[in-house]
Amino acid sequence: MRGMDAPQHASPPSPPGEDRFSSLALVNTELNLPSGPYDGLTDPAATDDWLARKGLVDHGTRTDARQTARLRDLRTALRGLFEARVAGARPTRESLDRVNEALAAAPGTRALGWAADGPCPVVRPAPGDPVDAALTRLAEDGADLLTGPEARKIATCAAPGCTRMFLRSHAARRWCSDRCGNRVRATRHYSGRKADAPS
Repeated sequence: MRGMDAPQHASPPSPPGEDRFSSLALVNTELNLPSGPYDGLTDPAATDDWLARKGLVDHGTRTDARQTARLRDLRTALRGLFEARVAGARPTRESLDRVNEALAAAPGTRALGWAADGPCPVVRPAPGDPVDAALTRLAEDGADLLTGPEARKIATCAAPGCTRMFLRSHAARRWCSDRCGNRVRATRHYSGRKADAPS
């Protein structure tokens, strides 16, 4: 039976940036919700499903507990790097080492492809363990995000209790979703009415 490690809740809508960066989606597989903690990688079956939905492994690929633990460790390391970037601080050596290990797990080969609109670079995954290749692709994706122009847009949701990360679509955006923004506004409204009420 899946999901015995933590209470399972419906996964919230995806925040901005997850559609373009699978590393951001990975970080957001573990978060706090008003209803309690959520972990989308509780066991190998959940890991298989997530990796396949993200196109990182073929449907039917089976992971084991050790591979699931490696993916969860990479998730923790990427979160550490993203949070360090947001804070303008240095990440821990452990986070850097973990991401660099994943980068070296199954480096792909660069090649030239041809899309509908012309030539494009492609990376052919190394043969071997498909989960190693998935870890490498996720680490590369995180490195691309951290070193590219979108890095300055990485943010953590400002809603109390929410730990999701997202890419700001504009400088004033503070919430990962309308749901979090509405929750904060409703709390402020309620607090304001309570303060204005006669004692």
